[in-house]
Amino acid sequence: MRPFIRPLRKVFAEMLVMSVFINLIALIVPVFTLQVYDRVIFSAGLSTLWGLVIGVGVIIVFDYVIRQARSRIMQRVALRLDVEVGRTLFDKITSLPLQHLESRTSGYWQALFRDVDLVRNTLSGPPAILMADLPFTIIFFGLIFLIAQPLVPVLIVIWVLYVIIAWRSSAVMSSANSEERDSTQTRDTLVGEMINGRTTIKALGLETTTRPVWIEAHADNIERSSDRGSKTDTFSNFGGILSMVTTVGMTSVGAIAIINQELTMGALIATNMLSGRLLGPLNQLVGTWRVYSSFSQAINRLGEVFSSDSDRMATEIDVERPKGEVVVEDVVFSYTDDGANVVDGVKIGIRPGGLHAIVGRNGCGKTTLMKMIQGLYKPKSGRVLLDGADIAQFSRPQLVQWVGYVPQETILFAGTVKENIVYGNPAATDEQVIAAAEAAGVHRFIIDLPDGYGTEIGEAGQRLSGGQRQRISSARALVGDPAVLLLDEPSGSLDRQAEEELRATLIDLAKEHTVILVTHSPLMLQGCDNLIALDRGKIALAGPAKDILPRLFGAGAKKDDKAAGKDDKPAKPGAPAKQGAPAKQAAPAKAAAPAKASAPAKQAAPAKPVAKPAPAKPAAKPAATAPTVQS
Repeated sequence: MRPFIRPLRKVFAEMLVMSVFINLIALIVPVFTLQVYDRVIFSAGLSTLWGLVIGVGVIIVFDYVIRQARSRIMQRVALRLDVEVGRTLFDKITSLPLQHLESRTSGYWQALFRDVDLVRNTLSGPPAILMADLPFTIIFFGLIFLIAQPLVPVLIVIWVLYVIIAWRSSAVMSSANSEERDSTQTRDTLVGEMINGRTTIKALGLETTTRPVWIEAHADNIERSSDRGSKTDTFSNFGGILSMVTTVGMTSVGAIAIINQELTMGALIATNMLSGRLLGPLNQLVGTWRVYSSFSQAINRLGEVFSSDSDRMATEIDVERPKGEVVVEDVVFSYTDDGANVVDGVKIGIRPGGLHAIVGRNGCGKTTLMKMIQGLYKPKSGRVLLDGADIAQFSRPQLVQWVGYVPQETILFAGTVKENIVYGNPAATDEQVIAAAEAAGVHRFIIDLPDGYGTEIGEAGQRLSGGQRQRISSARALVGDPAVLLLDEPSGSLDRQAEEELRATLIDLAKEHTVILVTHSPLMLQGCDNLIALDRGKIALAGPAKDILPRLFGAGAKKDDKAAGKDDKPAKPGAPAKQGAPAKQAAPAKAAAPAKASAPAKQAAPAKPVAKPAPAKPAAKPAATAPTVQS
């Protein structure tokens, strides 16, 4: 936070100078009271009284002007902090590596923006003014020492008690604030999940199940908040009691001093007024310490985020669009330092162009591998090359421009269709937007909408079907004509006709782009040129699809038949597959496929491999490396 506060030093210096005048002017009223009681009342000096009143009136007007100027300065501080810190925090969060973002809950990242509000309110509000006024308590104490020495011991004792209370409240309130914030994050995260899953909750009637969870989280937050409030009230009330004790003690001691002719009546009244200026900031400090504690914690959290490593965002040198050759060299990845490897020693090579598929069981590392190819995850060891260059040297804007990515979970944003397509490339022209939509096969659907590309799709695209959102997401990835296109389960929400259209679209795109997709769809696998099979983070098989699919199919069929107690007898052949690939039923992405789908099409493969499928052992044994996949 120092880079943000350092430029504000001049502003804070101006505020401190104004606070000096304001606190010096605050001495006028007690001095005025002292003079009235000691000189005007007993001597009936009305002319002196009018002179004092006029002088004090002028000073009060001046005090008002200074206070207004100080308020404007504090507003300027608030505005500057809002703009600079808020904008920098947004830029920092968006530049953090994906793995770092996923290591925290969404509630944590949302709370950081509330921390910005807390920092702004602390540095530009009453807490900042209180800290500016605290040093001037020494001036008030010195004046009391000059006019009422008998009362000084009483003030010293009260002052020490206030300091002890303030010090104790700092430790107690810091812990209470931290616990309350954690419980608030947990509650807010739960609320966010329930709102995002409101359709599922309503459809499955999960209200009765989610309600106890919500009640427990909400009750815990209320308990933490009540505990924090109780502790705050305890210290505040104790401070209020000390204020009354101060008045009683000073009046009693002052009365004895007046009787002994050691103090005048005016001095006692003026000292009571000055004691308010002396002990008032300390009393406020006890009640405001919660704010300072929260401010300190917010500064630490923001500082931790700002000091975190970011993705490379600046482009060192402009490089021309790559051809699309992708090489993965012995990459290893795990989500935690001591966790199991999700991707373990994968080595593949894909030449430019062609349609390539990554298949395997759920959790075998397919999506993780795709994210490493796109540069979203950094491998623990090994590297990913794009046209022979390590992608670690490229900036995120470059990789986003060259490697299009359609994630498994399609996310759209509130706005129009066009706005969602151009989010990754705001400078895209209308021609580029239409070309991307046509390439994704969604242009006809868009122009059929009432407002075409200007149609509002609602929050998270809720006015569109899952398949429509998926196609628009594909168009978004194609804006800018990336050399490599990564698609994670692109047909998961499509019907058969749309899936066939998508397959044709990808085959056409593969003529000029390197297209890599993760899929379990037999229909999509029929159009692939090459196939990479993963098993437990390692490569089991890799090569031309026409060679790999029968081997995977044979191993899966044998396993299913053995489990069902049936002979290894082919099922009814399916329809012929395009480009001589196995039929739809013959290309499962999973290791275990239904027995009725255990035969390739008659035209797709010779009879011998069907009668004698490849043994399961070679398919099950992971290979350390994969041969180079050629398109």
